[in-house]
Amino acid sequence: MMMSGAKDKFNNMGNDLIDVKLVQRLQKQFCKANNIYLGCMSRDQSYVTEPYGSEEEITFLECMLDIEACKDTIRNLMTDGIENVIELEQKVPFLKTYGVAVKIEGITQIVWIATAVLEEKITEDSIVPESMMKTTEERFLKSLEFLEVLSKQLFAIRMDELIAQDAIQKSAASEKQIKTELDRSETMTAIVKMLESENGFVKIVDDILEIVCNHMEIEAGCLLQLQPNSGLVDMICEYRKDTGESGMSQCQNIPREQIPFFNDKPYLISANTPLPEQFRSLFGKLGISAAIFLPVELKQKVTMYLCFLEFQRERIWDLKDIKFLNDVKRIIQSILSKRIAKNSLASSYASLEAILENVGCGIYVMDQDQKAILYRNQKFSQLFGNSMKAGKLDQIIYSRKDQGRDHFFEELYSPEEDKWFDMYKTHIEWVDGRKVSLCTVYDVTDKKLYQQKIEKQANNDFLTGLYNRMRCEHDLEQYIKQAKDAGGEGALLYIDLDDFKHINDGLGHQYGDILLKAISKSLQKIHGVEGTCYRMGGDEFIIIITNTHYQMLDEICNNISQIFTKPWYLKGGDYYCTMSMGIVKFPTDGATVEEVIQKADTALFEAKRNGKNRISYYDEQTEASSYRRLDLEKNMRNATMNACREFEVFYQPIVDLNSENNSCCGAEALVRWNSEQMGFIAPTDFIPLAEYLGLINPIGEYVLEQAAKKCKYWNDMGHPEYKINVNLSVVQLLQNDIVDKIRSVLESTGINPKNLTLEVTESLAINDMDRMKWILSQIKELGVRVALDDFGTGYSSLNHIREMPIDVIKIDRCFIEHIAEDDFSDAFVKMVAELASTIGVAICVEGVEDTRQLEMIKRMKISLGQGYLFGKPMPIEEFEKNYVM
Repeated sequence: MMMSGAKDKFNNMGNDLIDVKLVQRLQKQFCKANNIYLGCMSRDQSYVTEPYGSEEEITFLECMLDIEACKDTIRNLMTDGIENVIELEQKVPFLKTYGVAVKIEGITQIVWIATAVLEEKITEDSIVPESMMKTTEERFLKSLEFLEVLSKQLFAIRMDELIAQDAIQKSAASEKQIKTELDRSETMTAIVKMLESENGFVKIVDDILEIVCNHMEIEAGCLLQLQPNSGLVDMICEYRKDTGESGMSQCQNIPREQIPFFNDKPYLISANTPLPEQFRSLFGKLGISAAIFLPVELKQKVTMYLCFLEFQRERIWDLKDIKFLNDVKRIIQSILSKRIAKNSLASSYASLEAILENVGCGIYVMDQDQKAILYRNQKFSQLFGNSMKAGKLDQIIYSRKDQGRDHFFEELYSPEEDKWFDMYKTHIEWVDGRKVSLCTVYDVTDKKLYQQKIEKQANNDFLTGLYNRMRCEHDLEQYIKQAKDAGGEGALLYIDLDDFKHINDGLGHQYGDILLKAISKSLQKIHGVEGTCYRMGGDEFIIIITNTHYQMLDEICNNISQIFTKPWYLKGGDYYCTMSMGIVKFPTDGATVEEVIQKADTALFEAKRNGKNRISYYDEQTEASSYRRLDLEKNMRNATMNACREFEVFYQPIVDLNSENNSCCGAEALVRWNSEQMGFIAPTDFIPLAEYLGLINPIGEYVLEQAAKKCKYWNDMGHPEYKINVNLSVVQLLQNDIVDKIRSVLESTGINPKNLTLEVTESLAINDMDRMKWILSQIKELGVRVALDDFGTGYSSLNHIREMPIDVIKIDRCFIEHIAEDDFSDAFVKMVAELASTIGVAICVEGVEDTRQLEMIKRMKISLGQGYLFGKPMPIEEFEKNYVM
């Protein structure tokens, strides 16, 4: 039951899934119909409903119930664990109280606290008010089952409503984005036309500033110029949207040292960017809230700065804004170069071509009279490569819509590319005076297909052909129900291969895969379980014995054991591989999918702990012996639920070995855990457990977001070349939404994707090459770089390495430790460096600790280094003090 104080709290719910009025009505009617008392709480442990019953009834229950036990039960059910129903111990026998968690997609939405006064347990000595509703224990338990089913249906309907609303909102957002892209395309076309303007340079830049500021709704823009040989800076162009006083007269003959950003670096400062003192002083003096300062080069020397300023708006610059303004800067830079080159036709065409090759969209120019293409950039050739090979390009570029029109927009579909495009055409004068059509092309396939994107999860494991984890959980739920309905019993056998890693490490992953396939075929041949064998991942298998075959349990276990008594023929020899097995019975030991699998895992853990190569049945003593592991698990779950605040991100510098002073060019983000309850936990202790429990996902997402935020800050504060490396575990990579999560971090932090490098281990990538190639290719489509970590510790094929979509190979420290002392280490590092150079991949060596190693790897022309010689992993404050400010 809820305490009476809940009346003041239940209206404060903020969860969209919970319809408070509907839940209140459900509670009232359910209590009346079943003669029980209900209370309801949400995920944030706020009260959802008013307590049911009269003041006398509520007061009686508050006196009889153990309130602290109720609170503990609620907290346990809120952790999204496997328990759905927990019974609370009571002070008197005639009271029964249960906590019932209502879960949608594995996440607890609400918890019912249900209490019943059992009439068969009331004695002459029992003190029970006459007004109390009473029921039987059997009816009470059936009521709870119905309550859980009814609640899930209500939440499922509500979730469908919210998903539909979200889809409508996303569709509207997609339409808005397409319109924004079209406006931006038109604006860029207008700016490109400025290349042929006969006006003076200052007038052209004034016009460009006005176009850009109006299009992007920027309050002001200006161009600063460094006077030759004087060290003084003047403002030569300015545009302000308001009618305030111009800054032209005040910004003349300013010493360069008084302008903190005039130092040859770009600065991208949003309203939420922390500012050093010199910038804070300048922004405060001029009333600037956000700004972008872009250096303009002439003959590889910065002589001007293009500035865009916000005074009233708290603006956060995004990547598209920055890219667009950089394109504008390059056009202004080309106009400046063209003027200096005396407007000759050759220099004009070269400048125009350089711009059109870097504007980020497909472009072609067509003679209107001859109907011949005068120019197309490489991006256009990439977009329509298949159409060009098939000789169908004319069907795309020639359209009757542009007849007699100066400009028009067209959306088209190319069957050869199987993509959708936006095309904007306008008529301009070419560099030689001819009338031509200028067309800009954007690939909008993702936007067109956004609402049609559906991911389907296959039922079968890709390697062995056995059913996979998702199918296992689905089938187990059905078999548990069948056993309950038939009044019978079934069993779940959880199998893990002993020391399977030795097979992988000793023979190679390809032979490990062969062994897994052979074991799978042998399991499927056992009578009674032919269609109930599952691979849970790695070297773990589950076998379900249904209630119709339960009498064969001992025979089936014996047959499984016999499989592992014989050697396996691998790589020309016989190898033995034993297994450990945990067995749990259902519904005796567990009545839900989560409970059965967890208890089977506990039994398996006990078999492993007792020496492996054995079978262990689940019992309560087995579960109690796992206290240490559960204690670590409990604290880790609490830490992840608490926004991962106990986890810290340390940064180890990565240096550019080609620079004169081995300057820093980025860092690797490394997670550390300082538990409030257990103290400092070594990464080697908690990371494997986090992967096993699936908690590596929130931890990894936290590290990725924190690292990306910091890198974006470094880039904005004068280090646009800095990159951040973040490790991805196998558990993260196998998540269906990993690409969407990475995309979300890119959008929320605003980091340039090319400055983010995601590291995967060599053994992970080689073990499932096809899947990893597919996942990594999707990640690279976001613009993110991929690094292959711990290279050399596995047994990878060089041919696979060539096929993988990677940008960096990180050589493991074990080879660097003995470099210049061990011929094998020298030859291996040299061979990898030459291989990387051939396939266009960068090399980074780990574990550089002394100058002897440094000189050796420099002679091998390796570009990146990492190790204690340059810096240990350190807190963010220390890293920024040493390498940023």
